[in-house]
This record gives sequence, structure tokens and C-alpha cells, in this order.
Amino acid sequence: MSWDFAITAQTLIHMVSHNALRCVKVALECKVPELNGMHANPNCINPYGYFPLHEAAERFSVDMIKLLFRHGASANVRTIGANIIEDLLPLHVAVENTCLHKYIEDNLYPIQNHQNYIYKLIHLLCLPEMKIFLDTTRLLATKTDNLVDELWKYMEDGKLIQSAVLLLAAQEQIRGECSSKINGNVKQDGFSILMHRIFRSSIALRWEKSQNGNSRKQLEEKRALVDCTALLIDIISQAGEFLSAYIQAHSEVPHVNVLDRVSSILEGFGFRTTRGSIDVNNLHPYDCKISGNELRRTGLVDTTKAITETANLHDAKGKTQRKNLPKGKGWDPTYMKINLVLSRYTRRMHPLLCLFLILKSLISLQVSLQARLQFQIINCHCWEELHN
Repeated sequence: MSWDFAITAQTLIHMVSHNALRCVKVALECKVPELNGMHANPNCINPYGYFPLHEAAERFSVDMIKLLFRHGASANVRTIGANIIEDLLPLHVAVENTCLHKYIEDNLYPIQNHQNYIYKLIHLLCLPEMKIFLDTTRLLATKTDNLVDELWKYMEDGKLIQSAVLLLAAQEQIRGECSSKINGNVKQDGFSILMHRIFRSSIALRWEKSQNGNSRKQLEEKRALVDCTALLIDIISQAGEFLSAYIQAHSEVPHVNVLDRVSSILEGFGFRTTRGSIDVNNLHPYDCKISGNELRRTGLVDTTKAITETANLHDAKGKTQRKNLPKGKGWDPTYMKINLVLSRYTRRMHPLLCLFLILKSLISLQVSLQARLQFQIINCHCWEELHN
């Protein structure tokens, strides 16, 4: 497929970051005469090494992700560059940001290697406030290749919370992901593949010998971690569909009722949970209230952005840390980079090299101004369409 793109990556990702669905749709469909046939590339990468889908995943905007998918966005793009943690999928961004939710941070850190910790983790993920995060992860998982392998990387690294989020959210895709055996006659679903890998890891650890006291302790911790991972896979493989159905059908239920019902579901499959292990009084939700003035001020921006931003989620592990811009300098971080380059190096460099840097900075600034102009055109068109 060939493309003729002219709308900059900065323009598109800026609109995605504000969850401006109408604007992004206009940019992707290219039906505005003022844009002269230009349209945005849904798989464009910005100078900081990530893609529009990474931005949408960080915002947990299901509608934006669906829009990008409809216009050809790939869920298999990975971050790249010196200013960012490389090789992260949009799926990773959603999973990592989910793990930074206040309920999880307040109740599950530090990580512990025992079965009650796993039961507690499952209960917290089934709370109504976690639904939007699981829905986002599930949507991204539907388009992500080699899902079982991505999940196994989390398990190998001992990341129980990330593993639980992905298992619970993407269990339908995991059940359907198969691997043929050598004879070609028998196939395994994703859960069987994971359990087989866990079994092999457990056997290897049982035969591994420790040389001193410290290594013996580390070995026991590894064995406990593998056992917890096996329990997690077992729970989701058996009770996952019932848990997911309950989450989807009960998005506004008191915490006490949710925890009791989740315990009943798990006990129905033979898992002995410890009821009352979570103090509902310690579940302090985010202040997700948004005023009418704020809704009017955001205009075309979808309310999901305001809600998720007030949730005060930290940047995902895969996103570069951006500094606040000087007042009045606009939204593009390129401006700060220009000032940094000019102020730090121009006094001590060769004049020709200095001139090269200045020209390069001016080109970057021109690109930034072009992005602003494109965004203004698209935004004005959306406002006119909205009021007509």
C-alpha cells in the first residue's frame, strides 16, 4: 500500500494526546478542502520514538484506538530511539500504566510470592474502576501478534501484576492462540502452552542447586514466583470467563459486593480465597469529577481525556519524559530542544557547525509551525461541522 502523507506526525499525535476524535478523523480521512488532499499516516513515528497508538494506549481511549485501527494503524509498532525505552508495543504501554493505578500501588506493593497475594491481585482487577483499563488492554491485544510470547516475557521477568492484567484482559485471544505439535495432529491453546512452559521452568528450578545461603534464598524465591505464576494461569484459565463476564455486567457495584462475588466465583472453582484480605476503606479512588466549565472548555475533546488525566496516571514506562514548556512557547517540545542546542553549544563550536545547528533548528521550528497550522485548520473545520 502506498501513501502520500503530508500532515506531520507531531500534528496527529498532538490531536491523539487530547483525545480529539473529530480532528483525528478529519486528518485521517482527508475530506477538508483546505488540506489540499493531505492526510495523516496512522503509523507515523514522532521525533521522540513512539506512535499515535502508543499515545492513545496511554490515554486509555478505546474510541481513539478503534478509530486508528479502522484507518490502518498497526498494533505491532514498537518504540525506538535514544530518548525512549525501546521495543515497547502499545499493548505494553496500556499494561504498564494499568499497573500504576492507585488501587494497585496502595495494596500490592511490595510484590509478594504467595497465593493470598495472587487472590488479592485478582480481586483488585475485578473492581469497577479497573474496567476501562482492562477494556483498553483487551482491544490492543486483539491486534497484537504473538500474544502468548509477549505474555511469557512478563512471566519470565517475574512481573506478576503485568501478567495478571494481560491474562485477565486478553484471555479470549490467549485461548484462541494455538501451536501445532510436531505430528501436526494436536494443538494447544495459549493457556496450555503457558502451563507447559511453567512446568519446565519449575522442573529446572527443582534440579538447580544452591552454593551458599544467599543463593539458596534466591532460589526459593524463584520457585515461589514460578508457583504463583502457575496459580495465576490456573485461575484465569478456569474462572477467567466468569470473572470477565461479571466485570462487564457490573460496572457500578459497591466494592464490598464485588469482592464477595469474586470470592464466590473463585471458590466455585476450588480456589480457597481469604475473604476480607482487602480493606475497602483503604480503596481511595481518584477524583474523576469534571465540572461543566471544564467540559465546555475542552470542546471537541472527548471527556475520556479529562477523566483519565484527573486520574493522575504517571507516564507509561515506554514513554519519554517530557519537560514543561516555558509559558507561551506552545505545545511542541521541539522549541525547548532548539533553545537547549543554541544555548549550550553555540559559544564553543566552530562557526560553520554552529550555522548548521541553527539552520537545523530553524527547520525543526518550521515543522512545528506547520503542525500548528494543520491542527488549527482541522480544528476549525471540526467546529464548523459541529455547529452547522
